[in-house]
Amino acid sequence: MIRILIAEDQSLIRAAIGQLLEAQGEFQVVAEVGRGDQVLAAALETRPDVALLDIEMPGEDGIKCAAQLRDHLPDCRILILTVFGRPGYLQRALENGALGFILKDSSPQQLARAVRQTAAGERVVDPKLAVLAIAEGASPLTVRERDVLSLSLTGVGVGDIARKLNLGEGTVRNYLSTAIQKLNARNRTEAAMVASEKGWL
Repeated sequence: MIRILIAEDQSLIRAAIGQLLEAQGEFQVVAEVGRGDQVLAAALETRPDVALLDIEMPGEDGIKCAAQLRDHLPDCRILILTVFGRPGYLQRALENGALGFILKDSSPQQLARAVRQTAAGERVVDPKLAVLAIAEGASPLTVRERDVLSLSLTGVGVGDIARKLNLGEGTVRNYLSTAIQKLNARNRTEAAMVASEKGWL
């Protein structure tokens, strides 16, 4: 029996996934959470074989949850199940410990197969997304450039970004300027939108 934790913020979808998997007869859902900041505690308590994580959840996103599970519960295999087929998300998920990445428009059979493969330690990636990720290439942004662009998405000014990241305003402007150039954008708002759409933030 493969023990599964499901992290999905929409309760109807979460319940449907759990019922769909348990109907296969080889899976047992041992935990269900609706927030990213509940994932680690639930996983430490129930010790699942596979954590099935959405990306966008309140509290913490699924990619950060994957990193936490990798660091605190390395025996738990991680499969991302998301509606966001962005190459940058795929790359970041794999970098942060996920073994698999599939989309929510997968069939029930594909989902069950992906959970089995992930539990067995095999890499599982949506084929179309894998091709897109290869064509897109890796994110050109550094961690700090990603940080300042992420905060730019919220509409805060340079001074606020500097305070939140404990940086000087000139340093923040330099990071923003470099990111804008790398992304061939006209300004920081456009750069942040481009990076977000590619899944790099």
